[in-house]
Amino acid sequence: MCPFAYQTSIWIREVRALTGLQIDWRFFSLEEINRVDGKKHPWERDWSYGWSLMRIGALLRRRDREDSGDRLDRWYATIGRELHAYGGKPHDPVVARGLLEQLGIDPATVDDAIADPTTHDDVRADHQRVVTAGGFGVPTLFFPDGQALFGPVLIDPPTGDAALRLWSLVTGMLEFPNVFELQRPKGEREGRAIAESLAPYVTGRDWISINRGKVIDLSMVPTTTAQTSTDAGST
Repeated sequence: MCPFAYQTSIWIREVRALTGLQIDWRFFSLEEINRVDGKKHPWERDWSYGWSLMRIGALLRRRDREDSGDRLDRWYATIGRELHAYGGKPHDPVVARGLLEQLGIDPATVDDAIADPTTHDDVRADHQRVVTAGGFGVPTLFFPDGQALFGPVLIDPPTGDAALRLWSLVTGMLEFPNVFELQRPKGEREGRAIAESLAPYVTGRDWISINRGKVIDLSMVPTTTAQTSTDAGST
């Protein structure tokens, strides 16, 4: 559900295509980490936007492990594109079923995942892994040596050689475990560019954006005309 995690996923998929990098997608709930006191946990609801989509992903991941499939990988790419590129609503169960069908996956997977309480356990375990490591958001990258990095947070993901140069910069941080933060100030120009990139997300979302307990005002972001998932599949 996070537009910045989705942009990073586009970039790291490009790195994978160019290098053979292995990506092991895991789950993290911004809804839970930013939950206001007194509000239900996402696992206490019959349907909870991002959490339920991850429960579907958890069931797909189990099936992937049985036959070395790539269902979760394709699911994330598809629901991310639906929301963050087309301004659609993959978090609507009806739309989610349609997207699964586009992928050649039984649409009943939505119902199977929600009916299985252990999919909650899978998502919570992944979420807690990040929290235990001191993480607070996405994208968070875990590396084989145990180190974790938050980021890169970006828009307009680089491709080709530029994607590889960014990968070198990111993994270069692993050499300096006591460097904790490097951030670019955001002026008016940067703010406009970020706002424009968020337009599909603001169109498709049915929730309020919260960051570390603070409501984020996105009223200045222009909205787009949402495309249907059928349109998305035909482009």
